[in-house]
Amino acid sequence: MTGRDRFLTALKRKQPDRVPIWELIINEPTLSALYGDIGYFALAEKIGLDAVTVFENQRTRDLGNGVFQDEWGIKWGIEPCGASYPLGGPIKTKSDLDSYKAPDPNADHRLDTLKEAVRRFKGEKAIAICCHEAFEFSHYLYGMTNLFMAYIEDPEFVHRLARIVVDYKKAILNRTVDEGLDVVVSGDDYAFRTAPLMSPAFFDEYCAPYIKEMADAAHARGVPFVKHTDGYIWPILDAVVNAGVDAIDPIEPIAGMDIGEVKAKYGDRVAVVGNVDCTEILTHASREEIIDAVKETIAKASVGGGHVIASSNSIHPGVNPESYRTMVETAKEFGVYPLDEKMVAEYRTRNYVSKYLARS
Repeated sequence: MTGRDRFLTALKRKQPDRVPIWELIINEPTLSALYGDIGYFALAEKIGLDAVTVFENQRTRDLGNGVFQDEWGIKWGIEPCGASYPLGGPIKTKSDLDSYKAPDPNADHRLDTLKEAVRRFKGEKAIAICCHEAFEFSHYLYGMTNLFMAYIEDPEFVHRLARIVVDYKKAILNRTVDEGLDVVVSGDDYAFRTAPLMSPAFFDEYCAPYIKEMADAAHARGVPFVKHTDGYIWPILDAVVNAGVDAIDPIEPIAGMDIGEVKAKYGDRVAVVGNVDCTEILTHASREEIIDAVKETIAKASVGGGHVIASSNSIHPGVNPESYRTMVETAKEFGVYPLDEKMVAEYRTRNYVSKYLARS
């Protein structure tokens, strides 16, 4: 099987030749530490990922002091490792929305990285774009506190703002499929480690309908829709699954999300993606602990197919590069179907994060 075939088979909840390996994001220093400064695509080839992730291209304006502004008018800061974080958006008051215009989704430069991925990997690796629905860009534009206050005081404003974001994201989705995309991934996060950011009622009103709209748009174009959100999502997981997504990523174990429990409850409706812990295990655990964590994840999630192995969020700047290499190598060794029945029996009842949960 090609990596693309392997990845798409798992997303259909079927069993490929081995458990596919993917990562939403790989940051520095891992990106350069393993094979030198060769870039993300070359790293994906060398380490043997079955899918690659791309992002839409934004032109930015340097504001100085490590701050830049994107085409949405959102200001961002940059960490020393290169990761960015939002500092504030252009919508300061509700009246600002009346004159606000989103960027042009049809701009020529918008899909440059995707086009490069298609030229390099089409038919060999699955090509996924990290897109969004309404929530994340709404709070980038207006501020999270302001957005949550508007949930209570001005629902109409919230939906108007969401409509601007989702219409843009749907236009991007359709363009990406035209260019050869294989998978849409929504990157909006909805939870802390201990609870969702909002009540299930607010989630049902302000988030779930837009997840469904984006999932429906992907399905109308014949591509699967993967929903990413880390944190403790049990209170909202029914709503996410009911929105029609094809897979849940990354099912964060240290947030109390056991991937085996998620698969047992929802595995007939969605694939599962994840969930080797990147908070404790991939940052400073021993090689033996990493191997055990991967074997446990496979034992709980991979039986019968429908599982893509990945970290519990991303390969962030705190991840030990050699630990990530160990994770990938172990997944390749023990993720071959048919799975080792003795390994599955030994590891499926374990809980490697329990000792870390006891400390928190």
